[in-house]
Amino acid sequence: MGLPLSLLMYNVFMSFLVPLDPVDYLIIGHLSCDITPDGPRLGGTAAYAALMSRALGLRVGVVTAWGGEVPLDMLSGIQVQSVQVQHSTTFENKYTPEGRIQHIYHIAPDLTFENIPETWRHAPIVHVGPIAGEAKSLIKGNFRSSLLGLTPQGWLRKWDDAGQVGPGDWPEAHEILGMVGAAVISVEDVDGDEDCIEAMAAACRVLAVTEGAVGARLYWNGDLRRFHAPSLEEVDATGAGDIFAAAFFWRLYMTRDPWAAARFATHLASLSVRRYGLDGIPTQAEIQNCLVEVL
Repeated sequence: MGLPLSLLMYNVFMSFLVPLDPVDYLIIGHLSCDITPDGPRLGGTAAYAALMSRALGLRVGVVTAWGGEVPLDMLSGIQVQSVQVQHSTTFENKYTPEGRIQHIYHIAPDLTFENIPETWRHAPIVHVGPIAGEAKSLIKGNFRSSLLGLTPQGWLRKWDDAGQVGPGDWPEAHEILGMVGAAVISVEDVDGDEDCIEAMAAACRVLAVTEGAVGARLYWNGDLRRFHAPSLEEVDATGAGDIFAAAFFWRLYMTRDPWAAARFATHLASLSVRRYGLDGIPTQAEIQNCLVEVL
């Protein structure tokens, strides 16, 4: 059973009593509890994007729901506004020669506009990053003064009664993609469906599609360009797409040049696969070297 509604509402109310500083980068989406052979670890788009944004020198805020299964020490220096729940959204990933097999065991409650502190509602960059169906109501009519970035991975999933995750339908795709400034998906999100990718590109102002070790492609203004990733030894690719997205949205905001943003994000995300889990977040030195190399 989840927490009583009265306690959930109390926790939401209390979170708004904590004084908050403005943020440059707001990420909205569930942190995940990832089950691994070494025990539970922190994961989810919100974690990787927040840490990438912090590494870029930004003031970062996260709106999420979190059950406290593991400490959030990794997010030191990042403001987290959380709806407290009994169980966080919980995944287990198993990697096989045929690809990743993913299961979901718990799903945290939805996130709505009311969960976002007033102080953060006009952040320069707002990143909506669902992992299990949350936050669909946030796009319509909100964040008009922000660069609104979307990684809709969690809306492109479905799972069976045993919790095994696979690609799912997203009937609102055309409508929602037309409302955002930019979106990032992976070819894996749509099970390699090129017709689906083309339809999304037609609906979205700027669409980046990550392709793992190959790199990424970018659709903008009726044009398509491909960006090749450096060839590096891969240790763990988990979170590389989220790192790409945060780097891409930041560079797009700074330069207003989607091509430059995609080039930078592709190069930076490729560095992350050389380390395990959240340790893959690029360092300050790697970021600076990347900025020099891609200019």
